[in-house]
Amino acid sequence: MHTSFRNTVRGGRPLALAALGLAIAGALAAPQQARASSFQLKEDSAQAMGRAYAGSATAGGDVSVVANAPAAMSDLKGTYFEADVTAINFSANFTGSAHDALGSPISGGNGGDAGTTMPVPSFFFATQVTDRLHLGASVTVPFGFKTTYDNNWVGRYNSIYSKFESLDGTMSASFDVTDNLSIGGSAIAQHTSATLTQAINFSSVALGLAGPGTQLNLPVNEVYALVPPGSDGLARVSGSSWAWGWQLGTYWKPTAQDRLSFNYRSKISHRLHGTANFNVPDNVSALVGQLAPALGLTPSTLPFQHTDGTALFTTPAEATASYWHQEDKFGFGADVSWTEWDVFKNLTVNYANPTQPQTVQNFNWHNSWYFAFGGDYYLTDKLTLRSGLGYDTTPTTAAYREPRVPDETRKLLSVGLGYKATEHFSINASYAHIFVNRAAVNGAVSATGDVLTGSFDDAGNLFALSAIYKF
Repeated sequence: MHTSFRNTVRGGRPLALAALGLAIAGALAAPQQARASSFQLKEDSAQAMGRAYAGSATAGGDVSVVANAPAAMSDLKGTYFEADVTAINFSANFTGSAHDALGSPISGGNGGDAGTTMPVPSFFFATQVTDRLHLGASVTVPFGFKTTYDNNWVGRYNSIYSKFESLDGTMSASFDVTDNLSIGGSAIAQHTSATLTQAINFSSVALGLAGPGTQLNLPVNEVYALVPPGSDGLARVSGSSWAWGWQLGTYWKPTAQDRLSFNYRSKISHRLHGTANFNVPDNVSALVGQLAPALGLTPSTLPFQHTDGTALFTTPAEATASYWHQEDKFGFGADVSWTEWDVFKNLTVNYANPTQPQTVQNFNWHNSWYFAFGGDYYLTDKLTLRSGLGYDTTPTTAAYREPRVPDETRKLLSVGLGYKATEHFSINASYAHIFVNRAAVNGAVSATGDVLTGSFDDAGNLFALSAIYKF
């Protein structure tokens, strides 16, 4: 987005609303980063995480295939219930600086550690209806993120608080075409919600309304006398939507020891509805009120009041191929996943107030890949040891990277164990560490023209537990 706010009064009027536009754009789509690229989450299986998600659909005994590869339900003989919870702990520390649209440095610190620790729960149910037909249901969180910066950091005009979450309810079925080949599919209901805050640089807004180049053409020092630098406000925005998707896949056993799976999950298109609320300093409210007649504004169309907005946003499609080879004392496998992030090119926000122009923010993400290799070692009949390695490419680039999602390419090292307590009950526990490349930010521009430059040092830790009961 980022149209210049240095305009005539007629042109400055929509750009006095730029902070609102970018805030809602972020809330409705600026999508906690963990195993998968950007704000994609795969943390719904403690068993698979122990192998870095290698053999995620083919290793066997994992009820999470209800949500991730329904054709593989054919191996679940009987009725199962599984509950998983993953604690996602990540850190994001910024180093850099910022300046306003006139090049003056912006005061503030580096924001502290923007990361957090939060739980991600998942629930799965699968049952064998006939010799060939299996049905299942699940509740998972396939997309989400959360970052929190200090209120007075240098990038406060880009982001302070961000939370985004997609919750999936999935109904799945699989059918055994032959003894060695099955097909499966799912219907997915997805609810997406977001809450974000950011500061508003009202001294820059005032320049756009009354400074050089506008109809009033006041000198910069006079505008700053009315609204000094540091006259910050706060925008809080939220948005949500329900939408629907699907997935299809196959599961094949070419030999008694080898298994292959392919699964495709559709993109899900949302029409998000959001609201925005503002805290505005008194001196800014007074100035806007005085300028309203010259700007052609009425009390009902003044900027920085409560307003509604809508935007189209799509969670990406994903294709995954999974392989597993089984021996008596061990098994090993690999996964390759492709995520269609290039659907996230830009975000256009339309407003309920017809006098507010639409705003557009460019993201220009590209498709990403995930590669994993890992395996199991059966120490005893009851105890299984696991380990794996993963490599995940980022869809973001330094030119478009924002502090809300300071993502970069990452490597994952994981270990885990499984314990079969009885014939009916088993538990799994896993730990993974995520090594993240330095995430450069090459000039993230706020709605009021403030420029943030620097880099992020990111890292993550994942702790997962699951319990599986077979009836």
